[in-house]
Amino acid sequence: MFVDYLPVFLDLRGQRVLLVGGGPVAARKAALLQAAGARLRIVAPRRCEEIGPLCEQPGTEYLATEFEPAQLADCVFAVSATDAAGVNQQVAAAGRKAGIWVNVVDDASAGSCLMPAIVDRSPIIVAIGSGGASPTLARRVRASVEALLPERLGALARAAGERRARLRAALPDLAARQRFWEDFLDSALAQQILAGAAGATDIDAGFGALIDAARDPHSSSRAGVVWLIGAGPGDPDLLTLRAQQLLQQCDVVLYDRLVPAAVLARVRRDAERIFVGKEPGSHRTTQQRIHELLIHHAQRGRRVARLKGGDPMVFARGGEELLALARAGIAVIVVPGVTAALGAASGARIPLTHRGAAQSVCFVTAMGEAAAALDWRALAAPLQTVVFYMGAAQLPQIVARLVEHGAPPQRPAAIVEQATLPGQRVVAGTLQRIAALAEAAAVGSPALLIVGEVAEFAGGTPAAAMERA
Repeated sequence: MFVDYLPVFLDLRGQRVLLVGGGPVAARKAALLQAAGARLRIVAPRRCEEIGPLCEQPGTEYLATEFEPAQLADCVFAVSATDAAGVNQQVAAAGRKAGIWVNVVDDASAGSCLMPAIVDRSPIIVAIGSGGASPTLARRVRASVEALLPERLGALARAAGERRARLRAALPDLAARQRFWEDFLDSALAQQILAGAAGATDIDAGFGALIDAARDPHSSSRAGVVWLIGAGPGDPDLLTLRAQQLLQQCDVVLYDRLVPAAVLARVRRDAERIFVGKEPGSHRTTQQRIHELLIHHAQRGRRVARLKGGDPMVFARGGEELLALARAGIAVIVVPGVTAALGAASGARIPLTHRGAAQSVCFVTAMGEAAAALDWRALAAPLQTVVFYMGAAQLPQIVARLVEHGAPPQRPAAIVEQATLPGQRVVAGTLQRIAALAEAAAVGSPALLIVGEVAEFAGGTPAAAMERA
């Protein structure tokens, strides 16, 4: 197979590199080269504000002059980043004569090598090039790749590299070590490292346990893990990058009724799907049964995604599942999501706080007997926003309690149905009228009720809010 360019990684630590140019583009190249450990020689008659501090870095020379071939002396690499084609060609020609690779920015044909778009998860580095055909496209590809790679991938690589000698001593057989590394990368320990939830002591202990398991023919070296993942308010594009990464790695997913099909479509295709949703007043799957399923699959060595609408720790019983899994000795990683209140407010263009209208925000669920225990007088107080989760079914009772405890009937309120989804609807009015308006519009679940002066923003920016601003 023929390739236009051979990808090569240069070790520039302590090496002299020539950079010709003093503008913003040169400043970006200087920062990158210094990050790679190069000792720069920057040549430019004038320099911009961005590159000034970089010229003063230890090990960096700045020559306020025009380019001359003699400046390539003792250099191993050169970059020409000027907007003068003649200067760029001079640098490239001098580099060829001196046997030095030269990159000319934005002119692949002039230089002898290209600098790719880079995804940096050091020591894991991904370089993406287009052969100079479309640097913009290469940057787009970089953005896509960057979204797929966990931020702490480098930490995982370092953790493995620092323990290679230990593994070699424990497992002399090459094939056994290769199997170990495959299991390690799929392990709960690896997931904890990627989540930033494991210190050096934890890694050493976990690594030792994996080695012991690998040496025991009667034991599986692969331990299960549970990921409590927030699916966000509904729009699949509001999933966090971490959530999308893990949904592509899970072996089984347990999901609620508030997780739409578009979010489930982001799950790995061959993963087992188990519906554990509950309807208001009718629990198809008990919470205890959910705990049992999570523990069962994790103890079989599976990677289990517990996918919940919104955030797993906001009115989602994530704490109960966390405790149950901890008691069973199962590794758990919590992945936050955009909670429904934030999604609904943004979708309806309602600021949850606003100067002169709301100084605080309260998230409340008024379902069942627990509603009687709420401090309704505090919820009825002015200068705050109160968001009632699962508010549609209890709307008349919520309104009655608020008014009973001091909230004025004319206080603005809005109910948001199917927040962030194509079928989103917003019904706005006052406490006095909101229940009737919602009934007339046949508002259904899921829906959130937002109470407070900020609800005036629903459907546009009101004059009163503009006056306050």
